[in-house]
Amino acid sequence: MKGTVFYKMTGSGNDFVVLDGRSTTPDQWPGPRIAALCDRRDGVGADGLVILTPEDGDAVRMTFFNSDGSRAAMCGNAALCSTRLAAHLELGPSAGMRLRTDAGVVETRCLPEMARAEIRLPDAAVPKPVSQIRCADGERAIWVGTVGVPHLVVLVDDVAMVDVVGRGRPLRFDAVGGPDGANVNFISQPPEPGASWLIRTFERGVEGETLACGTGTVAAALALAAYCGIALPLEFRSWGGQLLTVRAALQGDTATEVWLGGQGRLVFRGVWEG
Repeated sequence: MKGTVFYKMTGSGNDFVVLDGRSTTPDQWPGPRIAALCDRRDGVGADGLVILTPEDGDAVRMTFFNSDGSRAAMCGNAALCSTRLAAHLELGPSAGMRLRTDAGVVETRCLPEMARAEIRLPDAAVPKPVSQIRCADGERAIWVGTVGVPHLVVLVDDVAMVDVVGRGRPLRFDAVGGPDGANVNFISQPPEPGASWLIRTFERGVEGETLACGTGTVAAALALAAYCGIALPLEFRSWGGQLLTVRAALQGDTATEVWLGGQGRLVFRGVWEG
C-alpha cells in the first residue's frame, strides 16, 4: 500500500499527527502539504505535525509544525506525545531520553501510569507583568513570557465565560508577544478548594482554540508562583479534561528544574494517501 504511515496522538486533547523520521524527512513536508494533512475535513486532522528522528545515543529529534504549516520551536504536549511514541517505536529508552527541539534539548521519560510522560524543560525566565494591555472585564492580570515559544497568560474570574477566539485573536497578534505573536492562555482559580486550576488557550499557528497547551500551562504556573504566592507544584485541568502538572524551582527571575507532566496517548495509526 502506498502512502504515508502516521500515528495519531493526543496530549490532553491537543492532537498531533506523528511521523517516523526513519521513513521521511522534514524537507518532504512543505507548508501546504502539512496544512492538507492536518485539515479536519479533508485530511487526518490535527493541531500540528511532528517528525521523530533517532539520533546518537538516547537522543531523538522532534521537528514540530503547526497545523498551518509554520514551524514552531517547541510544543509541550507534542513533546509528551513524542516521548511515549518514541519509546513505543524503540527510537529512545522509555526510562529517559533527550528530545532535541528547536528550543533546545528536553529531557523526557515515560511515567508508570498509562499514556503519561513528563518532560524537563530548559531553564526559563519568569513571565513579566504586562502594562501595555488594559485588562478587559473579568480579567485580573496579564503576564508575558517565553517557555519554548512566547505566551501571554491572562488571569480571569472564570475561563468558562471567556470568548477565547474573540479576545484571544487580538492578544495573539499584540506586539508585546514579539514579532511572531504569542499563544494566549486564560486561567482561573479552582472552583473549589483542592481542585485543579483551569486553563484555555488560543494558539498561534492553529489560529483558534486548542484543548490544551503544555508550555502555556508551564508559563501560567510560573506566573502564579511568582506573583500570586501559589506554591508549586501546580495542577491544571485542560479544556480537554485531562490534568497537567508543573513543578519548578524559582530563583529570582529564573525558573529551574522545570518539569511538565501530562498525557501522551496513541489514538490510532493509519496511512494517509495525500
